[in-house]
Amino acid sequence: MSKARVFLPGSTIGVMGGGQLGRMFAIAARRMGYRVHTFSPDEDTPTGQLADREVAARYDDAAAVRDFARRVDVLTFEFENIPVQTVEWAAQFCEVRPAASVLHVCQHRLREKEFLDQAGVPLPGFKAVASAGELAAAVAEIGLPAVLKTAAFGYDGKGQRKIAPGDNLVEAWAPFAGTGAVLEQFVHFEKEISVLVARGADGQTATYPVCENVHRNHILDVTIVPANISPAAEAKARALAAGIADKLGLVGLLAVEMFLLADGSILVNELAPRPHNSGHFSFDASVTSQFEQQLRAVCGLPLGRTASLSPAAMVNLLGDLWADGEPDWAAVLAMPEVKLHLYGKAEPRAGRKMGHLTAFGATAQLAAERALAARDALRGSLGK
Repeated sequence: MSKARVFLPGSTIGVMGGGQLGRMFAIAARRMGYRVHTFSPDEDTPTGQLADREVAARYDDAAAVRDFARRVDVLTFEFENIPVQTVEWAAQFCEVRPAASVLHVCQHRLREKEFLDQAGVPLPGFKAVASAGELAAAVAEIGLPAVLKTAAFGYDGKGQRKIAPGDNLVEAWAPFAGTGAVLEQFVHFEKEISVLVARGADGQTATYPVCENVHRNHILDVTIVPANISPAAEAKARALAAGIADKLGLVGLLAVEMFLLADGSILVNELAPRPHNSGHFSFDASVTSQFEQQLRAVCGLPLGRTASLSPAAMVNLLGDLWADGEPDWAAVLAMPEVKLHLYGKAEPRAGRKMGHLTAFGATAQLAAERALAARDALRGSLGK
């Protein structure tokens, strides 16, 4: 087997996608001496504002994709919903990490669950559903409550519905008609947790401390690190994540979202083969941020140390904060244990991720209290 190519500082990294994950990746890459090109359908994107070159074209524009790939040394991703055909066009001209096969699995909920199930990874019960009749059969097998989710292109709670006993299944199915879906067992969990794992081209892996996550309206609200879980659960979660990265043949970064149950067992919920919202704490609080780690992995460099410099907590800043005017940035910047990150998005919208705050503390709980207090302070000048 030939040795994997290494891309040293000075190389050009291509990023498919233009959001905030690519923006923070570009910051890490440029700090280490790399050039960054970004490709997405939009202009003046969060990534494009930091990139050396921004290309605005459709992902199904074969000529634009090929021209983009010719100008970079290695290509990676800031979100997984890139058409596999697009990745294959790019792979004709540059190294692509992670491979199209990884995206193919992770961008489709049913394929992902079937892959994990076949690999022996513990999961909530699930059934593929393609009609109202199949939904009724799946409910009879899995039971209620359950969650019906689109098979493809779902994120932040979009494309899903909880089904409770007594619900009309024909009505529940109506918004999903014509699309593939998955019915999942509703899990009564103790905590939602996630693990970031990097895997290099040589098979080396490195996992981050387990993140404890709290969601609001299906969107991540708060991440606390380290998670308040037992050492045994921490070890189990990190081992699960590393094992999944190996089974995928990943070269890059993977976020594994999990449920911790009352009996100490862990079920895997979802995969994201890229940096993840729950890993934003690492930008400030880790020896090696998730974004630098992605860069190291896709460039064939040694992976960095993942230890935390301090207990930390991250809170998302959604567009709702702008509803009554500009947030009070000065109030937050006066707090010495808090870091502000804004993503360069011009239009605040309800539910849109506009930025985040990271706070530090002697304990994770203190960090979480500071992060939440800082977000509340943003509303101070608005009389809230």
